[in-house]
Amino acid sequence: MEGNSVEKLCKFLISCAFRRCRMLDDLCRVSVSLKPASPLIRISVSDTGTGSTLEELQELKYENDPLLAGKWDGVLCIATTSISDKEIHHIKFDLKEVVSSRRLVRLPSATKNGAIFSGTEVSLSVFEEIDGLATKISVFIQKKIAVELSVESGGREESQNRSIILQNACSILPLHSANIGYLKWGLEDYVSKHGNRLAEACDSCFPNGKNLRIGTGIACSKRNQQSGGEVMEVVIIFSEKSVLDGSSCARLYGRRTEVLYFRDFLPCSISQSSLDALTSIEWKNYGLLLKSVGDQDGVTLLEWENLPPEANIDIAFHRYHEHTRATLLPCTQSHKNDRFLTRKAVKLALNDLKERNAGLLLSERANKICRYAPDLAKTISGLILSSHDVNFQGECLSLLGLQSQEKDVLENRIKDQIISAVARDDRNPGTSREASYLFVDGDVHQTHYGPDEEHHEGEEAFDYCDL
Repeated sequence: MEGNSVEKLCKFLISCAFRRCRMLDDLCRVSVSLKPASPLIRISVSDTGTGSTLEELQELKYENDPLLAGKWDGVLCIATTSISDKEIHHIKFDLKEVVSSRRLVRLPSATKNGAIFSGTEVSLSVFEEIDGLATKISVFIQKKIAVELSVESGGREESQNRSIILQNACSILPLHSANIGYLKWGLEDYVSKHGNRLAEACDSCFPNGKNLRIGTGIACSKRNQQSGGEVMEVVIIFSEKSVLDGSSCARLYGRRTEVLYFRDFLPCSISQSSLDALTSIEWKNYGLLLKSVGDQDGVTLLEWENLPPEANIDIAFHRYHEHTRATLLPCTQSHKNDRFLTRKAVKLALNDLKERNAGLLLSERANKICRYAPDLAKTISGLILSSHDVNFQGECLSLLGLQSQEKDVLENRIKDQIISAVARDDRNPGTSREASYLFVDGDVHQTHYGPDEEHHEGEEAFDYCDL
């Protein structure tokens, strides 16, 4: 991360605080404080998560920007401690220092007097307009959970305590949920608020969370004794609203897909290797044609040629190192691994979407077959209802899970079964499989496929995470 603006610097420090809290896997608190210290502003970001390992600060690179140089002296003051520490460590980190060995200066520590707690506070002083900075930080932390923003002005403290949590968020996600659960909930919340442009979920587009179909995928490198392996998590949301719903809501990027990318719990730009992996996927196997990949204000956008009317796709990535809760290890830079993990996780998420939603993301071939489903269903239902064999009719209705002999009900059920059978056979194109049956419960004869056998020359073997 390049510190080329006070706003970006604050976002980075807040994101680091969230990452430390997530690693603790317990209830934590994050606080951001802006205090005037004429002519400066004192900015403080504190959390009660795991103590800082200081390696995360190596991600912060000071860009020689004259504008920033006139606002900040490049110094961060850090106070941090972990659960096992008996002291609070005080450190001064000078990013402007050319000699790397002199950037970090350890100051006298303070005893914890036997108390057991952990946390970190990072503070700095800048020349900045406090109201404008407070507004920018407020917008940013609305995308987070339970952040306290305190702003002091003119000796009188004006505090804004914001708890950006859905009313039923705690019941949806237990405290110790897997990371993919938080990523899934976060993207769902983001999409339902139209990119966090609304304070609450849009009821007209997504009533009671409807119209959101979600698929997830996880891929990880093989573990070894020294490392827990690298993990790539992907969440894909396919949203669709009725053309007749009368909603005038408009997405910020129109019908293009916004790609959100996180690395080690921090938001960042998508890596080139992950972007290459996205473009290399055979989207036609999922009924999609990728038209272009673009960038707007630092946001990666995918444009499709044949996305259904009123449909949208959103994608979120999270790549991190699987490790113990007490240690933060940044992901290694391996373009080969990153590309493979991205492809694997995206395809798993797409297949998950197809499996959970019959008829969604079907290949071009499967869509052609499904066009005949209504006529075929009408013919089959006609054969059943015209039969004089009562036992035959009863057995057919029983297999379809029906008691009624109403023509429309029977036709619709058969049509749904046909589409479901086609979808089951379409989940893994090119893979040999047993034929799906029409008059069965979809869960009874569900075919389970093994890991994608796709393997490119020179790539390492990967397994799936047991998360």
